[in-house]
Amino acid sequence: MEVVVFLAEGFEETEALCPVDVLRRAGIDVITAGVGGREIKSSHGVTVVADVDIEDLESRAYDAVFCPGGMPGSVNLAQSWKVNEIVVKTAQTGIVAAICAAPAVVLAPLGLLNGKKATCFPGCSSYAPDIPFTNDGLDVDGNIVTGKSAGWAFDLGLKLVEMLISAEKSEEVRKAIYYKC
Repeated sequence: MEVVVFLAEGFEETEALCPVDVLRRAGIDVITAGVGGREIKSSHGVTVVADVDIEDLESRAYDAVFCPGGMPGSVNLAQSWKVNEIVVKTAQTGIVAAICAAPAVVLAPLGLLNGKKATCFPGCSSYAPDIPFTNDGLDVDGNIVTGKSAGWAFDLGLKLVEMLISAEKSEEVRKAIYYKC
């Protein structure tokens, strides 16, 4: 099982790395892919070294892909043809997740939120004015998972574990990290 997490200059580190941590604790193979190289600076100036440069990542469907938010990280993801290609391919057979700005900035322009229940950071809904975003913390509609903000990053990661493995495994990880105990 492979999950790709895209990182672009200006990504929000909590939104990106909490789900990576949760997924890896569950035993899922997570590949962090840097857009524009392997060393990527977050929106708060934290430099992270991605596992691979996106140019070295195969353009195919994965079990799941995840687009963290942050600005200008979400815009930088949306401007990457390879991110868009992999997200669209994965949407056909796998899970597509995004949080904060990324649902509106990355997923909506690809048509992936049309007719779907989805949430995003309230200040970002103007990027996709035709999508009736909810005010929920986390929305799941079919294979699309969207989160509202950094405060929902653990929940999003745990939901992905549930969808990819099982509710029992998600609960096991939640208890192991003493999340909401």
